[in-house]
Amino acid sequence: MTFARLAGLATDLAAVRGRVVEAGLGGLFAGTIVFVAYRIAVSWGGASWWLGAAAGAVVCGLALLRRRHRVQAAVAGLAAAAAAVLTARLAHLPAEPGPAMALALAVLTGSAVRALPWRRAGAVAAGGLAVATGALASFSGRPTVAVLNGATWLAAVGLGLGARLLHARRQAAVERVRRDERLRLARELHDVVAHHVTSVVLQTQAARVVARSHPERVEDCLADIEAAGSDALAGARRAVGLLRDDAPPPDPPARLGELVERFAGPPVRLILPEEEPVWPPEVARTVYRIVQESLTNVSRHASHARTVTVGVTQVQGTLTVEVTDDALPAAARFLHRGGYGLAGMRERLDALGGTFTAGPRPDAAGWAVRATLPLPPRERG
Repeated sequence: MTFARLAGLATDLAAVRGRVVEAGLGGLFAGTIVFVAYRIAVSWGGASWWLGAAAGAVVCGLALLRRRHRVQAAVAGLAAAAAAVLTARLAHLPAEPGPAMALALAVLTGSAVRALPWRRAGAVAAGGLAVATGALASFSGRPTVAVLNGATWLAAVGLGLGARLLHARRQAAVERVRRDERLRLARELHDVVAHHVTSVVLQTQAARVVARSHPERVEDCLADIEAAGSDALAGARRAVGLLRDDAPPPDPPARLGELVERFAGPPVRLILPEEEPVWPPEVARTVYRIVQESLTNVSRHASHARTVTVGVTQVQGTLTVEVTDDALPAAARFLHRGGYGLAGMRERLDALGGTFTAGPRPDAAGWAVRATLPLPPRERG
């Protein structure tokens, strides 16, 4: 299994879970319709159950199709419910909406409030309230059915609004992390440009000295200056919007060793390239941040792991960072797979033209974080 397929595993699991939920909801709808129809047939006699069963089946079917067409499903469900209320009143049949229809309307209303734009969500919620109020106004006896519809409408609006606000808070938090990461990474531009420009200035000064004593070597000095200028431009492009990270200076192997030694969780095995790597400052800081964030997630969500492996490999023009652990699967790992720290890492990797994946290991228990970064030509040797 490739990491590309692994990255889609969580999405596939969510889709399966959604189908299971929909199947359970469909079973609940069907059971409620049958049970209520039976009770009405016993208490009212004759064919008094047909309206509630038919209208309930229609609205329940629309509720099961809500994900594809939320607005259309909600409008059609409310219209069917209003028609059922009026028909039941005129034909002196059991009051509508019945329990099955009330449950389906609650699903439609809650789904609309959670996912639709505010105006459309408000319109659907108002329509549900109108149906519940109409049921209460059209019922002359004990308003049990109307009270049930009002309670389900209120619960649907409350749950839908709560889910909407939670989603908005999470999106705002993710966006705040992404913005902060851009700002931090942006301030790194100063360091990168200063580093390369200083190199250009020093080599230019050296070229002036060489020009007086060894004019034949001026060409080589100019080539070095040209290369340093190219590196400066490349580094500036990579660092635009990148921020200076105060913790890790551009000495990745030593700093990674210190980070692993300070880690207070499971034992960590660090694997680095055999030759001393030479990376641009923005790449070195990114490697450090990835390992740091991954170890932090291990301490939070997989402290029961026996071992953790941090591997950094450099093959041709690609640098790969992989952090794995052998912790047993836990629901918390899936719940935190979209964590804010990971959002910042994805933002940083995107800025450098790299890739980032995180998810369960395909061949064993545990979790894996993998990041790839392209290296500039002069650092690929």
